[in-house]
Amino acid sequence: MKKTLAIMVVLAGTGAALAHTGVKNKTVLERMDGMKALAEQVKVLGDMAKGKTAYDADRAAAARTALIEEAAKVTAEFEAPETDPKSEALPVIWSDWDGFVSDARALENAVAALDTGSLDGVRAGLGAVGQSCSGCHEDYRLDK
Repeated sequence: MKKTLAIMVVLAGTGAALAHTGVKNKTVLERMDGMKALAEQVKVLGDMAKGKTAYDADRAAAARTALIEEAAKVTAEFEAPETDPKSEALPVIWSDWDGFVSDARALENAVAALDTGSLDGVRAGLGAVGQSCSGCHEDYRLDK
């Protein structure tokens, strides 16, 4: 669990701002912005779970709501096989579309099941969210 939280916080905080520099394709930029929004909310919850910030039920619930909204957009954001030299999306997304959609649905399910009503709930549910993120990244994101 601690390893999963650590990986999630690292994924959430690394390179997001730099990755957007110089992106010319509007669709790719919108996708990247969506992924960045997901990462920011995971970081909010991850910091609470790790004790870096105090647990705040309202802030945790808001993060969950934002995660639900962003996770619901993932499939649509990737429907068009748009590319850009700065994109981290691998072409296998479109050649294995069903697998990608399955992973996107797993993220939706994980964030929907996330219980932000208590710190224990955040800690318990965040592992599934992190596994969903890292599982998709392993198969469909360029390893930098």
